Amino acid sequence: MGHIIELRDLTKYYGRNRGIEHLTLNVEQGEIFGFIGPNGAGKSTAIRTMLGLLKPNSGSVKIFGKSMPEEKTEILKDIGYLPSEPVFYSGMRVRDAIRFALSFYGRMQKEEPAFYKACLEEADGLCERLKLDAGKRVEELSLGNRKKAGIVCALAHRAKLYILDEPTSGLDPLMQREFFEILQEKNEAGAAIFLSSHVLGEIQRYCHRAAVIREGKLVVADNVANICGDSVKKVTLHGLTELPDLGRMCLPDTAVSGIEIHGDTVSFLYSGDIHLLLSALSRMPLADAAITEPPLEETFLHFYS
Repeated sequence: MGHIIELRDLTKYYGRNRGIEHLTLNVEQGEIFGFIGPNGAGKSTAIRTMLGLLKPNSGSVKIFGKSMPEEKTEILKDIGYLPSEPVFYSGMRVRDAIRFALSFYGRMQKEEPAFYKACLEEADGLCERLKLDAGKRVEELSLGNRKKAGIVCALAHRAKLYILDEPTSGLDPLMQREFFEILQEKNEAGAAIFLSSHVLGEIQRYCHRAAVIREGKLVVADNVANICGDSVKKVTLHGLTELPDLGRMCLPDTAVSGIEIHGDTVSFLYSGDIHLLLSALSRMPLADAAITEPPLEETFLHFYS
């Protein structure tokens, strides 16, 4: 597999305000890649800079092996993009907005009418699956239905890469499930997907790899299983009312975070040498202990602490 997205030392400032700093990561062909961070972490700035909508202060972007912005037109014709807050011209009906979005790929209608027709049929199918009334005017749409319209505009074009910024915000749980079924079908058909989110559970369930961004900087990029498992363990101890002195137990303070005490149960996240941990546990007055893989939410907080 080759890199479908390559970011190298990508930096973007808004005047003196930080956007992203020295962001370096790769997305491989055929994968669903999660981009994790809370609001304000720099996710949308990174995406808009990747797409050539913002000019970086430094660094480079390559998509499909082509340089952005030098080969912007060639790159964008094979990308489906959903912004975090889709905006449409008032007065348009949903079906008109979809056709307008597809018109940006003008070659399809003029040079490849059969392919353009297939994209319109794809859009009709997506509207049906997402329960979106294509005859409604866009200003009549609720927040959730506006997001559905944006999803259809992004996914109707049979792209090599879909870049989706907070795609599930505003969708109810049933529509979220349907949306991810659609994404998995696109991925199985060969498309790569770059998905930004602060809903960590969906990243854990659907993404192959993920990157965590904090205050515009990359914290970690790895397989989701490794982020959740190999790097951090959740330790739960029963029969204690407080955590013993870590220094005396030869556990470094930096390896332990997220300590919680409930009655005689103590839990924490551990990212150090597993042998040191087992040795320390053997010297504690425990009734029982469990070492498990934490959910992504707890791992995320560990990286941010």
